[in-house]
Amino acid sequence: MPAIAIIPQLKLFGWQEIESLGDLERLRLVLEHLPDEQLMVRLERERGKGRDEYPVRAMWNSVVAGVVFQHRTIEELRRELSRNAQLREMCGFEGRVPPAWAYSRFLKKLFKQETLLERIFADLVKEVHKELPEFGRHLALDSKAIPSFAKGTNKSGTPDGRRDTDADYGKKTYRGTREDGTLWEKTVTWFGYKLHLIVDATYELPVAYVVTRASTADIKGASELLRQLEEEQPEILREAETLAADKGYDDSKLIIKLWDGCGIKPVIGIRNMWKDGEETHLLPGKANAAYDYKGHVYCFCPETGVKREMSSGGFEQDRNTLKKLCPAKQYGIKCRGQAKCPIKQGIRIPLKEDRRIFTPIDRASYKWKRIYAKRTAVERVNSRLDVSFGFEVHTIRGLTKMKTRCGLALCVMLALAVGRIKEKQTDKLRSLVAA
Repeated sequence: MPAIAIIPQLKLFGWQEIESLGDLERLRLVLEHLPDEQLMVRLERERGKGRDEYPVRAMWNSVVAGVVFQHRTIEELRRELSRNAQLREMCGFEGRVPPAWAYSRFLKKLFKQETLLERIFADLVKEVHKELPEFGRHLALDSKAIPSFAKGTNKSGTPDGRRDTDADYGKKTYRGTREDGTLWEKTVTWFGYKLHLIVDATYELPVAYVVTRASTADIKGASELLRQLEEEQPEILREAETLAADKGYDDSKLIIKLWDGCGIKPVIGIRNMWKDGEETHLLPGKANAAYDYKGHVYCFCPETGVKREMSSGGFEQDRNTLKKLCPAKQYGIKCRGQAKCPIKQGIRIPLKEDRRIFTPIDRASYKWKRIYAKRTAVERVNSRLDVSFGFEVHTIRGLTKMKTRCGLALCVMLALAVGRIKEKQTDKLRSLVAA
Protein backbone atom coordinates (compact mmCIF):
# COMPACT_ATOMS: atom_id res chain seq x y z
CA MET A 1 0.00 0.00 0.00
CA PRO A 2 1.56 3.36 -1.00
CA ALA A 3 2.44 5.80 1.76
CA ILE A 4 -0.02 8.63 2.29
CA ALA A 5 1.52 12.09 2.02
CA ILE A 6 0.75 14.20 5.07
CA ILE A 7 0.20 17.84 4.16
CA PRO A 8 0.95 20.15 7.10
CA GLN A 9 -1.55 22.90 7.82
CA LEU A 10 -0.27 26.19 6.47
CA LYS A 11 -0.31 29.19 8.78
CA LEU A 12 -1.65 32.34 7.17
CA PHE A 13 0.67 34.44 9.34
CA GLY A 14 3.94 33.93 11.18
CA TRP A 15 5.88 36.44 13.30
CA GLN A 16 9.10 35.66 11.42
CA GLU A 17 7.57 37.57 8.49
CA ILE A 18 7.61 40.71 10.65
CA GLU A 19 11.12 40.14 11.97
CA SER A 20 12.49 40.19 8.43
CA LEU A 21 11.17 43.73 7.81
CA GLY A 22 13.13 46.94 8.45
CA ASP A 23 12.04 49.48 11.07
CA LEU A 24 10.58 51.96 8.58
CA GLU A 25 8.64 49.24 6.78
CA ARG A 26 7.21 48.01 10.07
CA LEU A 27 6.28 51.56 11.05
CA ARG A 28 4.51 52.03 7.72
CA LEU A 29 2.44 48.88 8.33
CA VAL A 30 1.46 50.05 11.81
CA LEU A 31 0.54 53.62 10.84
CA GLU A 32 -1.57 52.41 7.91
CA HIS A 33 -3.50 49.77 9.87
CA LEU A 34 -3.84 51.20 13.38
CA PRO A 35 -7.54 52.11 14.00
CA ASP A 36 -6.71 55.30 15.91
CA GLU A 37 -9.07 57.84 14.35
CA GLN A 38 -11.36 58.06 17.39
CA LEU A 39 -8.38 58.70 19.65
CA MET A 40 -7.02 61.39 17.31
CA VAL A 41 -10.38 63.17 17.17
CA ARG A 42 -10.58 63.15 20.98
CA LEU A 43 -7.06 64.54 21.43
CA GLU A 44 -7.56 67.20 18.72
CA ARG A 45 -10.81 68.28 20.31
CA GLU A 46 -9.08 68.67 23.66
CA ARG A 47 -6.35 70.76 22.09
CA GLY A 48 -9.00 73.07 20.64
CA LYS A 49 -7.92 76.10 18.61
CA GLY A 50 -4.67 76.69 20.41
CA ARG A 51 -1.17 76.62 18.90
CA ASP A 52 -0.65 73.70 16.55
CA GLU A 53 3.13 73.82 16.14
CA TYR A 54 3.33 70.11 16.81
CA PRO A 55 0.15 68.47 15.43
CA VAL A 56 -1.53 65.77 17.50
CA ARG A 57 -1.32 63.18 14.73
CA ALA A 58 2.38 63.77 14.17
CA MET A 59 3.06 63.53 17.90
CA TRP A 60 1.05 60.29 18.12
CA ASN A 61 2.80 58.82 15.08
CA SER A 62 6.18 59.57 16.60
CA VAL A 63 5.19 57.93 19.91
CA VAL A 64 4.15 54.83 17.96
CA ALA A 65 7.49 55.03 16.12
CA GLY A 66 9.23 55.01 19.49
CA VAL A 67 7.56 51.66 20.24
CA VAL A 68 8.47 50.21 16.84
CA PHE A 69 12.07 51.49 17.06
CA GLN A 70 12.42 50.26 20.69
CA HIS A 71 13.31 53.67 22.13
CA ARG A 72 13.45 53.56 25.91
CA THR A 73 13.14 57.31 26.47
CA ILE A 74 11.73 60.37 24.74
CA GLU A 75 15.27 61.70 24.31
CA GLU A 76 16.23 58.60 22.32
CA LEU A 77 13.17 59.17 20.13
CA ARG A 78 14.01 62.86 19.65
CA ARG A 79 17.58 62.05 18.63
CA GLU A 80 16.30 59.53 16.09
CA LEU A 81 13.88 62.12 14.67
CA SER A 82 16.67 64.69 14.46
CA ARG A 83 18.94 62.51 12.33
CA ASN A 84 16.29 60.59 10.32
CA ALA A 85 14.51 62.83 7.82
CA GLN A 86 12.48 59.94 6.41
CA LEU A 87 11.13 59.15 9.86
CA ARG A 88 10.14 62.80 10.42
CA GLU A 89 8.29 62.78 7.11
CA MET A 90 6.46 59.53 7.93
CA CYS A 91 5.37 60.93 11.29
CA GLY A 92 4.16 64.18 9.72
CA PHE A 93 6.63 66.74 11.09
CA GLU A 94 7.27 69.57 8.65
CA GLY A 95 9.24 71.76 11.01
CA ARG A 96 11.73 71.04 13.76
CA VAL A 97 11.61 68.11 16.15
CA PRO A 98 9.28 68.77 19.12
CA PRO A 99 11.05 69.68 22.37
CA ALA A 100 10.88 67.48 25.44
CA TRP A 101 8.17 69.61 27.07
CA ALA A 102 5.87 69.07 24.06
CA TYR A 103 6.11 65.30 24.55
CA SER A 104 5.53 65.65 28.29
CA ARG A 105 2.35 67.60 27.63
CA PHE A 106 1.17 65.18 24.93
CA LEU A 107 1.84 62.05 26.99
CA LYS A 108 0.07 63.55 30.00
CA LYS A 109 -3.07 63.84 27.86
CA LEU A 110 -2.54 60.42 26.27
CA PHE A 111 -2.37 58.70 29.66
CA LYS A 112 -5.93 59.86 30.32
CA GLN A 113 -7.21 58.00 27.24
CA GLU A 114 -6.89 54.49 28.66
CA THR A 115 -10.40 53.53 27.50
CA LEU A 116 -9.75 54.55 23.89
CA LEU A 117 -6.42 52.68 23.82
CA GLU A 118 -8.25 49.58 25.02
CA ARG A 119 -10.79 50.17 22.25
CA ILE A 120 -8.01 50.22 19.65
CA PHE A 121 -6.73 46.90 20.97
CA ALA A 122 -10.22 45.33 20.91
CA ASP A 123 -10.83 46.55 17.34
CA LEU A 124 -7.51 45.08 16.19
CA VAL A 125 -8.35 41.71 17.75
CA LYS A 126 -11.67 41.74 15.87
CA GLU A 127 -9.83 42.58 12.64
CA VAL A 128 -7.34 39.73 13.08
CA HIS A 129 -10.21 37.37 13.89
CA LYS A 130 -11.91 38.38 10.66
CA GLU A 131 -8.75 37.89 8.59
CA LEU A 132 -7.67 34.60 10.24
CA PRO A 133 -10.67 32.23 10.49
CA GLU A 134 -8.92 29.91 12.98
CA PHE A 135 -7.80 32.79 15.21
CA GLY A 136 -8.86 32.23 18.81
CA ARG A 137 -9.64 28.53 18.38
CA HIS A 138 -6.82 27.47 20.70
CA LEU A 139 -5.88 29.88 23.49
CA ALA A 140 -2.98 30.04 25.94
CA LEU A 141 -2.83 31.93 29.24
CA ASP A 142 0.05 33.17 31.39
CA SER A 143 1.37 36.19 33.27
CA LYS A 144 4.58 38.17 32.90
CA ALA A 145 6.54 39.97 35.59
CA ILE A 146 7.47 43.54 34.61
CA PRO A 147 9.72 45.28 37.15
CA SER A 148 9.21 49.00 37.67
CA PHE A 149 12.05 51.37 36.81
CA ALA A 150 11.86 52.43 40.45
CA LYS A 151 13.74 50.20 42.87
CA GLY A 152 11.14 50.26 45.63
CA THR A 153 8.63 52.32 47.55
CA ASN A 154 9.57 55.58 49.28
CA LYS A 155 8.95 55.81 53.00
CA SER A 156 6.55 58.74 52.81
CA GLY A 157 4.48 57.17 50.03
CA THR A 158 4.07 60.52 48.25
CA PRO A 159 4.58 60.73 44.47
CA ASP A 160 7.66 62.77 43.55
CA GLY A 161 8.25 61.77 39.91
CA ARG A 162 11.16 59.49 40.82
CA ARG A 163 9.36 56.89 42.94
CA ASP A 164 6.62 54.45 41.99
CA THR A 165 3.74 54.61 44.46
CA ASP A 166 1.54 52.20 42.47
CA ALA A 167 3.82 49.18 42.25
CA ASP A 168 4.26 46.48 44.88
CA TYR A 169 6.22 43.26 45.35
CA GLY A 170 5.47 40.02 43.56
CA LYS A 171 6.84 36.51 43.93
CA LYS A 172 6.70 33.51 41.63
CA THR A 173 8.06 30.04 42.37
CA TYR A 174 9.10 27.63 39.64
CA ARG A 175 9.53 23.90 40.30
CA GLY A 176 10.69 21.04 38.17
CA THR A 177 12.55 17.74 37.99
CA ARG A 178 16.14 17.32 36.82
CA GLU A 179 17.26 14.52 34.50
CA ASP A 180 18.60 12.57 37.48
CA GLY A 181 15.17 12.67 39.13
CA THR A 182 15.99 15.27 41.79
CA LEU A 183 13.64 18.20 42.32
CA TRP A 184 14.58 21.86 41.82
CA GLU A 185 12.92 25.07 42.93
CA LYS A 186 13.54 28.70 41.99
CA THR A 187 11.79 31.75 43.44
CA VAL A 188 11.74 35.08 41.56
CA THR A 189 10.76 38.31 43.34
CA TRP A 190 10.35 41.75 41.80
CA PHE A 191 8.98 45.21 42.53
CA GLY A 192 6.58 46.38 39.85
CA TYR A 193 3.70 44.98 37.85
CA LYS A 194 2.26 41.91 36.21
CA LEU A 195 0.93 41.57 32.66
CA HIS A 196 -1.80 38.92 32.41
CA LEU A 197 -2.18 37.74 28.84
CA ILE A 198 -4.34 35.42 26.72
CA VAL A 199 -2.91 34.73 23.27
CA ASP A 200 -3.88 32.73 20.23
CA ALA A 201 -1.71 29.60 20.52
CA THR A 202 -1.47 29.06 16.76
CA TYR A 203 -0.51 32.53 15.57
CA GLU A 204 1.05 33.75 18.83
CA LEU A 205 -0.89 37.01 18.88
CA PRO A 206 -2.57 38.68 21.88
CA VAL A 207 -6.31 38.26 22.41
CA ALA A 208 -6.82 39.90 25.83
CA TYR A 209 -4.62 41.56 28.43
CA VAL A 210 -4.74 43.28 31.79
CA VAL A 211 -1.97 45.00 33.77
CA THR A 212 -2.02 44.78 37.57
CA ARG A 213 0.28 45.27 40.53
CA ALA A 214 2.84 42.51 40.95
CA SER A 215 1.09 40.94 43.95
CA THR A 216 -2.15 40.20 42.06
CA ALA A 217 -2.79 36.44 41.91
CA ASP A 218 -2.71 34.75 38.51
CA ILE A 219 -6.17 33.27 39.11
CA LYS A 220 -7.64 36.74 39.71
CA GLY A 221 -5.99 37.99 36.52
CA ALA A 222 -7.45 35.05 34.59
CA SER A 223 -10.96 35.85 35.83
CA GLU A 224 -10.57 39.46 34.69
CA LEU A 225 -9.37 38.31 31.25
CA LEU A 226 -12.40 36.04 30.81
CA ARG A 227 -14.70 38.89 31.85
CA GLN A 228 -12.98 41.10 29.28
CA LEU A 229 -13.48 38.50 26.54
CA GLU A 230 -17.16 38.16 27.45
CA GLU A 231 -17.63 41.90 26.99
CA GLU A 232 -15.28 42.67 24.10
CA GLN A 233 -14.81 39.44 22.11
CA PRO A 234 -17.90 37.21 22.61
CA GLU A 235 -17.40 35.58 19.18
CA ILE A 236 -13.91 34.41 20.06
CA LEU A 237 -15.12 33.13 23.43
CA ARG A 238 -17.93 31.24 21.70
CA GLU A 239 -15.64 29.65 19.08
CA ALA A 240 -12.69 28.84 21.37
CA GLU A 241 -12.11 25.12 21.88
CA THR A 242 -9.20 24.88 24.34
CA LEU A 243 -7.24 27.02 26.78
CA ALA A 244 -3.79 25.91 27.94
CA ALA A 245 -2.06 27.22 31.07
CA ASP A 246 0.53 26.09 33.58
CA LYS A 247 -0.20 24.81 37.10
CA GLY A 248 -0.30 28.36 38.46
CA TYR A 249 -3.90 28.40 37.13
CA ASP A 250 -4.89 25.09 38.72
CA ASP A 251 -8.17 26.16 40.29
CA SER A 252 -11.56 24.40 40.39
CA LYS A 253 -13.56 27.61 39.90
CA LEU A 254 -11.56 28.59 36.81
CA ILE A 255 -11.88 25.09 35.31
CA ILE A 256 -15.63 25.03 35.93
CA LYS A 257 -16.01 28.54 34.50
CA LEU A 258 -14.14 27.56 31.32
CA TRP A 259 -16.02 24.33 30.61
CA ASP A 260 -19.44 24.80 32.19
CA GLY A 261 -19.70 28.53 31.52
CA CYS A 262 -17.86 29.00 28.22
CA GLY A 263 -17.63 25.54 26.65
CA ILE A 264 -13.83 25.81 26.52
CA LYS A 265 -11.85 22.69 27.39
CA PRO A 266 -9.29 23.60 30.08
CA VAL A 267 -5.81 22.09 29.62
CA ILE A 268 -4.16 23.28 32.83
CA GLY A 269 -1.21 21.83 34.74
CA ILE A 270 -2.03 20.36 38.13
CA ARG A 271 -0.50 20.54 41.61
CA ASN A 272 -0.48 17.70 44.10
CA MET A 273 -3.02 18.82 46.71
CA TRP A 274 -3.37 15.45 48.42
CA LYS A 275 -2.44 15.64 52.08
CA ASP A 276 -2.60 11.93 52.92
CA GLY A 277 0.66 11.02 51.20
CA GLU A 278 -0.99 8.26 49.16
CA GLU A 279 -0.04 7.77 45.52
CA THR A 280 -3.53 6.69 44.44
CA HIS A 281 -7.13 6.91 45.64
CA LEU A 282 -9.78 4.27 44.95
CA LEU A 283 -12.56 5.33 42.59
CA PRO A 284 -15.89 5.32 44.47
CA GLY A 285 -17.90 2.19 43.69
CA LYS A 286 -14.94 0.44 42.01
CA ALA A 287 -13.18 -2.21 44.06
CA ASN A 288 -10.19 -2.56 41.75
CA ALA A 289 -9.77 0.87 40.08
CA ALA A 290 -7.78 3.81 41.43
CA TYR A 291 -6.43 7.13 40.17
CA ASP A 292 -3.56 9.48 40.95
CA TYR A 293 -3.62 13.28 41.22
CA LYS A 294 -2.48 13.65 37.58
CA GLY A 295 -5.59 11.85 36.29
CA HIS A 296 -4.00 8.48 35.44
CA VAL A 297 -6.42 5.64 36.20
CA TYR A 298 -5.22 2.14 37.11
CA CYS A 299 -6.88 -1.24 37.38
CA PHE A 300 -5.74 -4.10 39.62
CA CYS A 301 -5.93 -7.70 38.42
CA PRO A 302 -8.41 -9.52 40.73
CA GLU A 303 -6.29 -12.66 40.46
CA THR A 304 -2.70 -11.38 40.86
CA GLY A 305 -3.12 -7.80 42.08
CA VAL A 306 -0.92 -6.50 39.23
CA LYS A 307 -1.43 -2.76 38.67
CA ARG A 308 -1.87 -1.53 35.07
CA GLU A 309 -2.78 1.87 33.65
CA MET A 310 -6.12 1.90 31.86
CA SER A 311 -6.40 3.22 28.31
CA SER A 312 -8.11 6.51 27.51
CA GLY A 313 -11.45 6.01 25.78
CA GLY A 314 -12.25 9.67 25.19
CA PHE A 315 -14.83 12.10 26.53
CA GLU A 316 -18.57 11.53 26.38
CA GLN A 317 -19.97 15.06 26.28
CA ASP A 318 -23.61 14.02 26.60
CA ARG A 319 -22.79 12.23 29.86
CA ASN A 320 -19.99 14.62 30.96
CA THR A 321 -17.84 11.57 31.67
CA LEU A 322 -14.40 10.24 30.77
CA LYS A 323 -14.23 6.68 29.52
CA LYS A 324 -11.42 4.32 30.57
CA LEU A 325 -10.80 1.00 28.82
CA CYS A 326 -9.34 -2.33 29.90
CA PRO A 327 -5.58 -2.39 29.08
CA ALA A 328 -5.65 -6.15 28.45
CA LYS A 329 -8.20 -5.72 25.67
CA GLN A 330 -6.60 -2.59 24.21
CA TYR A 331 -2.98 -3.71 24.20
CA GLY A 332 -3.29 -7.51 24.00
CA ILE A 333 -1.90 -8.00 27.50
CA LYS A 334 -2.48 -11.38 29.16
CA CYS A 335 -4.39 -10.83 32.40
CA ARG A 336 -5.14 -13.93 34.49
CA GLY A 337 -8.09 -12.29 36.22
CA GLN A 338 -9.69 -10.74 33.12
CA ALA A 339 -12.58 -13.20 33.00
CA LYS A 340 -13.85 -12.25 36.45
CA CYS A 341 -12.76 -8.57 36.39
CA PRO A 342 -15.79 -6.34 37.16
CA ILE A 343 -14.42 -3.50 34.97
CA LYS A 344 -13.27 -5.49 31.92
CA GLN A 345 -15.84 -3.61 29.79
CA GLY A 346 -14.36 -0.26 30.85
CA ILE A 347 -15.56 2.40 33.24
CA ARG A 348 -17.03 5.89 33.10
CA ILE A 349 -15.74 8.61 35.42
CA PRO A 350 -17.98 11.68 35.90
CA LEU A 351 -16.08 14.97 35.80
CA LYS A 352 -17.77 15.93 39.06
CA GLU A 353 -15.70 13.21 40.79
CA ASP A 354 -12.92 15.84 40.95
CA ARG A 355 -13.13 18.83 38.62
CA ARG A 356 -9.41 19.58 38.91
CA ILE A 357 -8.26 16.05 38.08
CA PHE A 358 -10.88 14.94 35.58
CA THR A 359 -11.29 17.35 32.67
CA PRO A 360 -12.97 17.05 29.22
CA ILE A 361 -9.62 16.26 27.62
CA ASP A 362 -8.21 13.30 29.54
CA ARG A 363 -5.03 14.31 31.38
CA ALA A 364 -3.58 10.87 30.63
CA SER A 365 -4.08 11.18 26.86
CA TYR A 366 -1.59 12.19 24.17
CA LYS A 367 -4.06 14.88 23.06
CA TRP A 368 -3.80 16.59 26.46
CA LYS A 369 0.01 16.63 26.26
CA ARG A 370 -0.08 18.00 22.70
CA ILE A 371 -2.43 20.86 23.57
CA TYR A 372 -0.66 21.58 26.87
CA ALA A 373 2.53 22.20 24.89
CA LYS A 374 0.72 25.11 23.17
CA ARG A 375 0.96 27.19 26.37
CA THR A 376 4.52 28.11 25.35
CA ALA A 377 2.95 30.48 22.78
CA VAL A 378 2.50 32.99 25.62
CA GLU A 379 6.16 32.67 26.56
CA ARG A 380 7.17 33.57 23.01
CA VAL A 381 4.87 36.62 23.00
CA ASN A 382 6.36 37.69 26.34
CA SER A 383 9.85 37.22 24.91
CA ARG A 384 8.99 39.50 21.98
CA LEU A 385 7.73 42.14 24.39
CA ASP A 386 11.15 42.03 26.07
CA VAL A 387 13.34 41.84 22.97
CA SER A 388 11.35 43.59 20.22
CA PHE A 389 9.37 46.10 22.29
CA GLY A 390 11.88 47.16 24.92
CA PHE A 391 10.43 45.76 28.15
CA GLU A 392 13.69 44.04 29.07
CA VAL A 393 15.20 47.47 29.84
CA HIS A 394 12.76 50.35 30.28
CA THR A 395 12.21 53.56 32.26
CA ILE A 396 8.52 53.15 33.15
CA ARG A 397 7.13 54.09 36.58
CA GLY A 398 3.47 54.10 37.60
CA LEU A 399 0.48 51.89 36.81
CA THR A 400 -1.10 54.29 34.29
CA LYS A 401 2.12 54.58 32.29
CA MET A 402 2.68 50.82 32.43
CA LYS A 403 -0.86 50.13 31.18
CA THR A 404 -0.39 52.62 28.32
CA ARG A 405 3.00 51.23 27.35
CA CYS A 406 1.83 47.61 27.42
CA GLY A 407 -1.32 48.47 25.49
CA LEU A 408 0.69 50.35 22.84
CA ALA A 409 3.12 47.47 22.38
CA LEU A 410 0.32 44.92 22.00
CA CYS A 411 -1.58 47.21 19.59
CA VAL A 412 1.55 47.62 17.48
CA MET A 413 1.98 43.83 17.46
CA LEU A 414 -1.58 43.32 16.20
CA ALA A 415 -1.40 46.18 13.67
CA LEU A 416 1.75 44.63 12.19
CA ALA A 417 -0.09 41.33 11.82
CA VAL A 418 -3.16 42.95 10.24
CA GLY A 419 -1.03 44.92 7.79
CA ARG A 420 1.07 41.94 6.81
CA ILE A 421 -1.95 39.66 6.29
CA LYS A 422 -3.84 42.21 4.20
CA GLU A 423 -0.84 43.03 2.01
CA LYS A 424 -0.16 39.33 1.43
CA GLN A 425 -3.78 38.90 0.35
CA THR A 426 -3.49 41.90 -2.00
CA ASP A 427 -0.29 40.52 -3.54
CA LYS A 428 -1.98 37.16 -4.03
CA LEU A 429 -4.96 38.83 -5.70
CA ARG A 430 -2.65 40.80 -8.00
CA SER A 431 -0.84 37.64 -9.04
CA LEU A 432 -4.15 35.92 -9.77
CA VAL A 433 -5.32 38.88 -11.85
CA ALA A 434 -2.03 38.91 -13.74
CA ALA A 435 -2.32 35.19 -14.43
